[in-house]
Amino acid sequence: MEQPDRIHLRDYIVDADIGAFQTERGHDQRLRFNLTVELATPVSGVNDEVDRILSYDILLGAIAAGLADQRYNLLETLAEKIAAQVLLHPRAAQIEVTIEKLDRVPGALGVTLLRRAARVEAEAKTVSPRILFYGTEVALPQGPLVIVPDTPGLPLPEGGNTRRIALLALDQEAWALAGRLGLHVADSQTELDWAAEQGHQVVWAPSRMVADEVGLHALPEALTHWLAARLKAVALDWALPEGAHLPVAPAGFRVPVNRIG
Repeated sequence: MEQPDRIHLRDYIVDADIGAFQTERGHDQRLRFNLTVELATPVSGVNDEVDRILSYDILLGAIAAGLADQRYNLLETLAEKIAAQVLLHPRAAQIEVTIEKLDRVPGALGVTLLRRAARVEAEAKTVSPRILFYGTEVALPQGPLVIVPDTPGLPLPEGGNTRRIALLALDQEAWALAGRLGLHVADSQTELDWAAEQGHQVVWAPSRMVADEVGLHALPEALTHWLAARLKAVALDWALPEGAHLPVAPAGFRVPVNRIG
């Protein structure tokens, strides 16, 4: 029988306050994490696209979220939390989690759990960002934020794939805007999700995500509505020049809309 594809995290060491004994309370000790995840589908055919694989950041994020959730008496409880978080991802079929204490004895004390997706019940914890259409200079709101650049206003050549050229022009504007604001550029769903979870603010370069979205216009206003719905944004802010009309949302659009600036 052909073995499933796997990804893993090896020998990842974090200091944490954990343990049931009074002597352990209030004192960080080193924990070593080893995670191996069986993938639900093979990695063949993903065409080097990060949004089509299970990102390693999912593993790191599950550990960070588990440790931030509460103080644990038992490694077993923490391991269950991490397994449940990873298995929320549709591309994860099974996970083996090993956690070891490195400071209790000369060797290592630990636990290993093996869990499949069907055996885990957990509530997804996702962070939704605000979306900001940057049509004019404006102070950035606080918290996780994805900024959509306005069109650079460059003339497009006649004929050929004008939509593709328009998207690449928006990518170029995203890099220029990010440079002015001192932010990073994100061009994939994986990067956008990770940035939101970390509380970061990024500028979106759209061409990679929307190149194959048939029927989606390359106008930045249309892309902004599409992205806000895709990310289940907590709000959509439009920073528009004075006198500019607020873009009309598509039917069924449910994200709260604000005009700022």
